[in-house]
Amino acid sequence: MNIERERVGRERMARSRPSSNRWRYINPAYYLKRPKRLALLFITFVCITLLVWDRQTLIREHEEEVSKVNEEVIRLQNLLEELKGGQGISDEKRSSSAKNSGLTKRKDVPDDPIDVQRGERVKDAMAHAWSSYEKYAWGHDELQPQTKNGVDSFGGLGATLIDSLDTLYIMGLDEQFLRAREWVANSLDFNKNYDASVFETTIRVVGGLLSAYDLSGDKVFLEKAKDMADRLLPAWDTPSGIPYNIINLAHGNAHNPGWTGGDSILADSGTEQLEFIAISQRTGDPKYQKKVENVIAKLNETFPSDGLLPIYINPHRGTTSYSTITFGAMGDSFYEYLLKVWIQGNKTAAVKHYREMWETSMEGLLSLVRRTTPSSFAYLCEKSGSSLIDKMDELACFAPGMIALGSSGYGPDEAQKFLSLAEELAWTCYNFYQSTPTKLAGENYFFNAGQDMSVGTSWNILRPETVESLFYLWRLTGNKTYQEWGWNIFQAFEKNSRTESGYVGLKDVTTGVKDNMMQSFFLAETLKYLYLLFSPSSVIPLDEWVFNTEAHPLKIVSRNDEKENFGASDGQRKPTLRSHARKEGRFGDN
Repeated sequence: MNIERERVGRERMARSRPSSNRWRYINPAYYLKRPKRLALLFITFVCITLLVWDRQTLIREHEEEVSKVNEEVIRLQNLLEELKGGQGISDEKRSSSAKNSGLTKRKDVPDDPIDVQRGERVKDAMAHAWSSYEKYAWGHDELQPQTKNGVDSFGGLGATLIDSLDTLYIMGLDEQFLRAREWVANSLDFNKNYDASVFETTIRVVGGLLSAYDLSGDKVFLEKAKDMADRLLPAWDTPSGIPYNIINLAHGNAHNPGWTGGDSILADSGTEQLEFIAISQRTGDPKYQKKVENVIAKLNETFPSDGLLPIYINPHRGTTSYSTITFGAMGDSFYEYLLKVWIQGNKTAAVKHYREMWETSMEGLLSLVRRTTPSSFAYLCEKSGSSLIDKMDELACFAPGMIALGSSGYGPDEAQKFLSLAEELAWTCYNFYQSTPTKLAGENYFFNAGQDMSVGTSWNILRPETVESLFYLWRLTGNKTYQEWGWNIFQAFEKNSRTESGYVGLKDVTTGVKDNMMQSFFLAETLKYLYLLFSPSSVIPLDEWVFNTEAHPLKIVSRNDEKENFGASDGQRKPTLRSHARKEGRFGDN
């Protein structure tokens, strides 16, 4: 009996041992005696926890992204429905569009800390120039910093204020922009008994207002731009359609300056196309575009085989007069706009003839290229009859940027040829600055055998052309050398032109003697191009915007069907433009 009990007991113990062994693994004492197993258990626990947490985070982020995409799809569908219904998009929705599709920095490209620092320095310069204008010249055309007063160089149109609108917007100087906007809305009056330059008023006032509209979506800017364009239109009422270059803003009486012998000026007559085409696109009224495109059509009737036009044109016959051929003063921006109207129209068939005319002019430009001795600086001559003049304006330093911008429209070999020429000319223009004691360029330069370059007219009035070309070359090549050159030029402005009450030009770049004028284009062009030189390429991208000759960016709108562009009534544009906000997520990542 006892033996049987012992056997049964042993069997029970044998059956219960495995269960006892399993439970021991949850006993803390088991692991305290085995530290290696304790460490392994801890590591396993941490890994599982991290895996679960990371998966939950990814799911959460994915759900957020999907939600944002769905919201954007719904918003775009609503906009599309409005467009199909022929409705204009409200200001509120334009603002929302700007916020959701703003000019933000590409997150996959880290900011260069040096670029950021330099951009802030340029922004500080703009803030200093603007605050000085606000304090001493508010509402006037330009500031005289030395005497701390405003002057009306353009008839009292607030030229500096309007010229600065888009620069303030792009740099994110929001409070300053809003104060300027209120002045435009409440105080800007164009009904002035003043004989205005059609060219200067178009590029500064009409261009500045249109750019502010395209950037902000605020209709007050478009309304003011249209008002001014209407006042300028009678200048095109000539037998040939070539406009007179001066017009009275109140009475509409147009004429040419006496010193031209009654002729119109090439650049003054062929540098309104971007702005007036944009006015037609944004208002739906074709009359503005027709006026300025008739000019190009007239010039194209007798366009020379080398594409080079003298600077004087008879407004009655539409033919050129014997005069200088130049890419400098009075000729320059005509060639610029042949290229840029093609870009503005998104390079479609409707604007192909602009590109063809420009390419013809570039063949003519090649015939004006000469190189110095001993350093082989490339430069652009001027031409009088069959004679070449070894002189180049600093104004002609826009050409490297223009050539670089247009080079991509050629085949590979031609594109490289023109890009290389652009880089050579930019090196020359940079040396216009480096060759003087102040490191600021004179107004023009002469080239003589055995002498690379010498200053002709020795003043500097804060011009932007060289910096403009450096901006384009930086954007198109990515070569940081152009940023370094631009930074050197900016430092020279800071050293020689900055005063306690703004910026001034120099009467003589060899002595550094200051003048008493802060040109409006210093804020509109020079500082803007310098700022963009140190900004990501997503800020005013060149495939979405085109700059007028006063550096005012205008939206690119495809031109395929004239009915599509002009089928809408005033205020209902087709296609509707999408506003772009500034960098740093001000209106994009909120």
